[in-house]
Amino acid sequence: VQALAGEAVVSHTSAAVVHGLPLWNTPLGRVHVTRDRVTGGRRGRIVHVHSAPLHPDEIVLVDGVAVTSVARTLVDVARTAPFEQAVVVVDAALARGVVDGPALAEALLRATGWRGAPAARRAVAFAEPGAASVGESRSRVAIMRAGLPRPVLQWEVRNGSGHLVGRSDFGWPALGAVGEFDGGVKYGRLLRPGQSPGEAAFAEKAREDRIRATDLGVARWVWDELGPAFAPVAARIRAQFRYARTPSGAHTHGGHYA
Repeated sequence: VQALAGEAVVSHTSAAVVHGLPLWNTPLGRVHVTRDRVTGGRRGRIVHVHSAPLHPDEIVLVDGVAVTSVARTLVDVARTAPFEQAVVVVDAALARGVVDGPALAEALLRATGWRGAPAARRAVAFAEPGAASVGESRSRVAIMRAGLPRPVLQWEVRNGSGHLVGRSDFGWPALGAVGEFDGGVKYGRLLRPGQSPGEAAFAEKAREDRIRATDLGVARWVWDELGPAFAPVAARIRAQFRYARTPSGAHTHGGHYA
C-alpha cells in the first residue's frame, strides 16, 4: 500500500481483512485497492486496482491506512464474491455491530447499476446478525439451499416453567426442533477462564440434555458436513421436527426462506 499512489484506498476482501472481518474460501493472493476514477482498473500479480466512485464518507483510516468503510467494503465483497462467501462476511459484520441496516442500504443504493449489484442485494438481504461464526453462516446457507424452513438464530429454549435451559444455534419453535453446529470453537478458543476442553464438552452435553428434556428434537452437524455433503444433515433435521399445534388445533410450520 505504501508503494502505491496516494489516492489508492484498500478495498474489497483486502479491506475486510484490515477491518478484522472473517473470510472463508476467499483468495487473498492480491491486494485490492480502489481509485476514485472512471477508468484505469487493472489486475496484476500482486495488486488488483479497481476504478469506481468513492464518496469521502466511504473512506476511513485504520492504523493510518486508508480503507473503504465497512458498509462499502461489504457491498464490494458481496458484488464480487460467491453468495456463501459474501454471507459469511456480512453476517460477521452485523453480529459484531460494526455496520447496520441503514448504512448497508445506502451503500447498496450507491452501487445501483454496478456489476454484481444484484448479487450484493441478495447477500445483504439474506444476512442476519445472529450467526455467531463462519460455520453458522455457512449452515444458514446450507439450510436455505436444502429447502428447510428458516430457523430462529440463537433461540432461547425455556422449560414448562419459563426458565431458560439453554440457547440453540438454530431453532424451529413451531416445529419443536433445534439445530447445533459443532465447529470445535465451543471446546477451544472460547473457553471460560480456567475451563478445560473436557469441562466445556461436559457442559455442552448437559445443556443438550436439558434441551432434549423439553421434548425438542435436536440435530447436530460438523464442518465437514457443510456444502455438498449437507443432504444427510437436512434429513436429520427434518426427522427431528415435531409439528406443534396452535390453540385452534392447526399445525404451524414456521416461515420459509424467500
